[in-house]
Amino acid sequence: MPAEILLGNSGLRASDVIAIAREGATIRIGDSAISAIERARKIIDQLDASKEPVYGVSTGFGALARKYIDADMRAQLQKSLIRSHAAGSGTPVEIEVVRAMMALRLATICRGFSGVQAQTAKVYAAILNAGLTPVVREYGSLGCSGDLAPLSVCALVAMGEGEVFNQTGAIVQTKSALGKAGIKHIELSTKEGLALINGTDGMLGQLVMAIFDIEKSLKILDISVAMSVEASLGTDRVFQEELHSIRPQLGQQDSARNVALLLKESPMVKSHAVDDHRVQDAYSMRCAPQVAGAARDTLAHARAIAERELTSIIDNPIVLENGEIRSNGNFHGAPVAHVLDFLAISIADAASMSERRTDSLLDEHRSAGLNAFLAEDPGVDSGMMIAQYTQAGLVSEMRRLAIPASVDSIPTSAMQEDHVSMGWHAARKLRRAIDAFHRVIAIEIMAAARAAEMRKPLSTGPATGAAITTVRTKVAGVGPDRWLTPEIEDCVELVRSGKILESVEKVAGKLS
Repeated sequence: MPAEILLGNSGLRASDVIAIAREGATIRIGDSAISAIERARKIIDQLDASKEPVYGVSTGFGALARKYIDADMRAQLQKSLIRSHAAGSGTPVEIEVVRAMMALRLATICRGFSGVQAQTAKVYAAILNAGLTPVVREYGSLGCSGDLAPLSVCALVAMGEGEVFNQTGAIVQTKSALGKAGIKHIELSTKEGLALINGTDGMLGQLVMAIFDIEKSLKILDISVAMSVEASLGTDRVFQEELHSIRPQLGQQDSARNVALLLKESPMVKSHAVDDHRVQDAYSMRCAPQVAGAARDTLAHARAIAERELTSIIDNPIVLENGEIRSNGNFHGAPVAHVLDFLAISIADAASMSERRTDSLLDEHRSAGLNAFLAEDPGVDSGMMIAQYTQAGLVSEMRRLAIPASVDSIPTSAMQEDHVSMGWHAARKLRRAIDAFHRVIAIEIMAAARAAEMRKPLSTGPATGAAITTVRTKVAGVGPDRWLTPEIEDCVELVRSGKILESVEKVAGKLS
């Protein structure tokens, strides 16, 4: 059964977001959240009854903020806001992204600074719990004034309009889906529409999931490094602790510690420990912890930013505890956008090294005696020649995806919103980069596994041997040329699912 997340007035943890987005965890709104929501709502009702213009309560929005709205039109104002802002276009984004985004917006609502009705929060939770997901389109958010178009689609669904993915993944009309689930749509009241769309929730949800995925991927990258060093008859001496303690970069130390651990009992490494004429290995092996470690340190910074944002209250205007309502700029996504871009840069660099290691294994002039392209019969067979082309193409794509989105502001709303974060776009390209990263690592692991087996009777260490055994459950070993695409896709899934990591950690213990 899926887990149940108790949502109080203190927000969600990263693990909660993952559970709701990917594992179908349900949400139960706690009493503390209901109390906080009702406190803020009482203040909004009081302001609504006064004749003083208040942004978001009795005025228009953005460039129309100076226009006063009569009391009898304010509910219509909120509905019109959602309908007009649900203006996205393109391919629907992944269900897990939308679930994370809705859960994070709900978490902010439950902090009690937005002024929505308690029933609105309950409907959001009910939609998530029923396995219904708004159909959010790829384009529409600029990452400032919130992820406006994506969040507006979620609010539109809560209003009973638009489209959703049902429990089977089919796109259906919201009205019928809510009816079948026994959920009554909300009737928006003063300020509610604005409160449902002024958040960094879309980009933050994607950042949280990216951190989870990259953390696992960097551990698997250390496994691929160890496999390549071993199969190329490289040295493990450059990974020893004393060399990395004199440069106290934490990520570098963790990566080097992992590679040293994985190579510790390798007969293949020990076979050339004495009288090896080579002085040192190429940078892609010798400097692997330095580059992978830099990615780890970038990840640590991104995690710190994500954790702060998870505890933040993002809305405009904010209903303060003293009863005041204040405009602010906390919806600007720059902190999140920057680290999304940083992560794309760091994994592109790490992937570039992975491709170089693969190429060295395939090059008969650099592979210490292996067949050209790891082919069984070079000339007749091409081995993994074109798999490396695929890897090179993926790395090239990752370099393009590493171009920062967050420096590409474009003014909107008649210059009222004259600088935007592009955080949503940074998140979208990072997701594509992570997918490519998995594929790059998978191809290196396939090449290193084949290269190691071509070293027989030399044997691998127990940790790298466990990785090869896992790969062989899906991917055949050395032999005549065959169709490689299915094998590459199977190995990608072994990387993405973490099965290779699990098999190695069972032998070597938990990696740093």
